[in-house]
Amino acid sequence: MGRIGLLVPSSNTTIETEFFRALPRGVTLHTARLFLSSITPDSILGMVEDMERQAKLLASADVDVIVLGATAPSFLNGLGYDRELIAKLEAATGRKATTTSTALVEAIKHVGARRVALGSAYTDKLNGIAKVFLEASGIEVVDMKGLSLVDNLVVGRLGPETAHELALGLDSAQADAIVLSCTNWQTMEAIERIERETAKPVITTTQATIWAALRAIGHAEAIGGYGRLLRELSAARQTQPA
Repeated sequence: MGRIGLLVPSSNTTIETEFFRALPRGVTLHTARLFLSSITPDSILGMVEDMERQAKLLASADVDVIVLGATAPSFLNGLGYDRELIAKLEAATGRKATTTSTALVEAIKHVGARRVALGSAYTDKLNGIAKVFLEASGIEVVDMKGLSLVDNLVVGRLGPETAHELALGLDSAQADAIVLSCTNWQTMEAIERIERETAKPVITTTQATIWAALRAIGHAEAIGGYGRLLRELSAARQTQPA
């Protein structure tokens, strides 16, 4: 049992659907929206201006954890910015909080990966920022490709086959895992197939966000159909490094 509060980019049409499909019985999802139309640095930074007010609204639904369910806003300002956002959310609401970027790093380390191949819906510029964030977090990026999309509604219309195709096009020979980034990109349905065909764990930003949210509320049961990470869901509660 538990309630997850999710802060969603306003133009994101994917993450809520993928959350609903994966969440176990008894765990409910409650969302609020932060304005975002395009995947550009200025738009992304502007998105968090209303974050604390919207988080307070979620807290009024007595949620157990609040999650910033967007990747780029929490890595855009480099290492440690995600922790700053978590601190703001927790101070504003009195609830536990996390971000997608925080969850992504924790999930990659949970599966024992130190080197990853990174696929995303982003432009080269945003991919470069993501790479800096991951490598500052101790994770080497051995290959990187993006779809170079800026219009977030266009990203939301992509099918999971685009995630499968891009993942298989990555040079993952030296990678311990494959990472797919962007919570508006339909990736969840592609995870199992990619893992079978590459024999590597696949971590997507939505999958990692679900994993972190469930750990935060103490959910201990495995969830099938969405890759190794959720199949091996630990009973251990999520902890935030000091």
